[in-house]
Amino acid sequence: MNGLKESIKVKARQLGFTLAGVTSAEPPANFEGFQAWLTQNQHGEMSYLGTERSLLRRANPKEILPECRSILFLAIPYTPIAKPQADEFAIAAYALGEDYHDVLPEKLQALVTFIEESLGRTIPNRYYTDTGPVLEKELAQRAGLGWIGKNSLLINPKAGSTFILAEILLGIELEPDEPFAADHCGTCTRCLTACPTQCILPNRTLDARRCISYLTIENKKEIPEDLRPQIENWIFGCDICQQVCPWNRFSLPAYPAFEAKIPLPVRTSDLLLTPVEFNQRFKKSPIQRSKRRGYLRNLATAMGNRKTQNDLPTLKQAQQDQEVLVQEHATWAIGKIENE
Repeated sequence: MNGLKESIKVKARQLGFTLAGVTSAEPPANFEGFQAWLTQNQHGEMSYLGTERSLLRRANPKEILPECRSILFLAIPYTPIAKPQADEFAIAAYALGEDYHDVLPEKLQALVTFIEESLGRTIPNRYYTDTGPVLEKELAQRAGLGWIGKNSLLINPKAGSTFILAEILLGIELEPDEPFAADHCGTCTRCLTACPTQCILPNRTLDARRCISYLTIENKKEIPEDLRPQIENWIFGCDICQQVCPWNRFSLPAYPAFEAKIPLPVRTSDLLLTPVEFNQRFKKSPIQRSKRRGYLRNLATAMGNRKTQNDLPTLKQAQQDQEVLVQEHATWAIGKIENE
């Protein structure tokens, strides 16, 4: 099967994946660490992570696919990190292109088809990209793709951390790759120092409740008032811990679908987007995940943080928005600007 593994990696590269590695179906060694993170409620409102079904499957890949004998891990690069101007609204680099949830499944299916054609038979399989109950980063490290950095992200010495992970559980046995054993963070603490909300924990996890990415995407409610100033100019996600990571000087060029497509810089007029206009502007974009009300909530918060008098007329119009969430954050932003 070693020849098959190498041919799979060649096919993966042809499909745009720049990293590929194989690990066994053995349970992850640090599942107890994940449980401790949940017990401390550091997952915020992401209750789906702690369901009994989710826990069973994260603890053992064979609970997902009983026939699983190998797991193929893959990575595909998105737009390298660029620091926006101080007065510009910021969007996480991965969200500037198409939504990877829409792009990658077709590629994963193409790899499965390639494997089945190579073997001349169908095989049990299941694939995910950030959607399945898999401890992706730990198992990807075990597959040799990189190490888990102090900012909790998987880092590869030749690709930085600007890539999206995906995996295929396979009902065939492929020879596992060597785990990535080295830790190249050393004494560097740039990510911990730079994080505005201090959400990065010493054990290489995050307190999601304080993470700007969580607050602007997964969080569907109001942003806690004490954290709003720390959101700074981020309106979807956050790249600060990646902007300061020295390993991202090795980031690879984006796969074409993930190159920046959203017109930048974002204008304050976005705060007045109708539901139809929002859907048109962000069609096929990850920004759809925050929904219109979340995006406008984030934008109003960022406008309050930059304290520009010229934003007041737009914010006052947003006080009449159909969404109470938008009204409330627009009112907060107006108060910040007028107090200034």
